[in-house]
Amino acid sequence: MKQSEVRIYKPEDQGSGEFDNGKITEIKPIDFPGGTGAGKRLGPLFYWAWASANGDGVIGMHPHQAFEIMSYGLVGEIGHSDSLNNKTRVGPGGAQLIQAGSGIYHQEEMYGERTEFFQIWFEPNLRETIKHDPFYGQYENEEFPVTESESAIIKNVIGNEAPLKIVSDVLADDIVIKAGKSLTLDIYAERSMAFNLISGTGKLVVNESEYLIEAKDYVNVESDEDMSINIEASGVGDLRIFKIDVPKKVDYQLYGE
Repeated sequence: MKQSEVRIYKPEDQGSGEFDNGKITEIKPIDFPGGTGAGKRLGPLFYWAWASANGDGVIGMHPHQAFEIMSYGLVGEIGHSDSLNNKTRVGPGGAQLIQAGSGIYHQEEMYGERTEFFQIWFEPNLRETIKHDPFYGQYENEEFPVTESESAIIKNVIGNEAPLKIVSDVLADDIVIKAGKSLTLDIYAERSMAFNLISGTGKLVVNESEYLIEAKDYVNVESDEDMSINIEASGVGDLRIFKIDVPKKVDYQLYGE
């Protein structure tokens, strides 16, 4: 039998933080090194936060170098200002990408009654990317390719045909599994799969073991052999997940190693 490991982190197991005097709060499926959250980095998937705000909020100007940082809109509108003179906004399903290179300052802004977004950091070879000029790109929801089947709607966010291109070896999809349907996903021995359950309730089946998963659960599945898992939308409505697939090991030294 294939040896697999399933880790499910409830919101209370994840890291937390706040900005702008508590106007912006976040839970962290993958916390920074030394953080309080139980979820740790997976290969080049370095950090993952789910930020929320009721009303306007600002994370003021601060610097980044070398990392690749994506903000992905879930609810409401998020804004971006930076030292390259970019000032933009993007709505739900849109993405903002910073490839920090030799250095960039930026500010994040939230508008309106409710805003939610993911901020996810990917780690390329920092010794190489720090030599390059910084880059900012923005991508609207409609730019990403979408495929629909009887059971699911899959939006390709990073990798394959997605317009958002990064140096790190990453595949990412925004997936809606239709109510009462299920979706099979492949797990590869040399790669790690992680997903965040955005909304809905479901059942995860791995090697005949079943796990209940709910909104804001963060799930990591590993296997020592290629295999498949099944996710079923077992609640009253659709189930939505954001899935990321990365290599377990890379051919360069990672931060902190």
